[in-house]
Amino acid sequence: MSDEAATGRATLYSYVINQRPHKAFDGPVAVAVVELEEGPRMMTNIIDTPQTEEALVLDMDLEVVFEEQSDQVSLPLFRPTTTAEVAS
Repeated sequence: MSDEAATGRATLYSYVINQRPHKAFDGPVAVAVVELEEGPRMMTNIIDTPQTEEALVLDMDLEVVFEEQSDQVSLPLFRPTTTAEVAS
């Protein structure tokens, strides 16, 4: 096993929209599985787009955004690339 640099690009493989209220989230939130350009899949959240079936299209192009949680922890989240079609 060795380290390999990742491009930060992925496609949306699968998701579920969590509608259940929670104090940590505003409104519905998409819990997603993305497939990295390098092949592995990972769980994450999709941001910067409506959390609807119309906006979250399987195989849509995504890019990573790191959300800082603390000085030592950043979470990899994904958003549609600027070339991805996003429904409002």
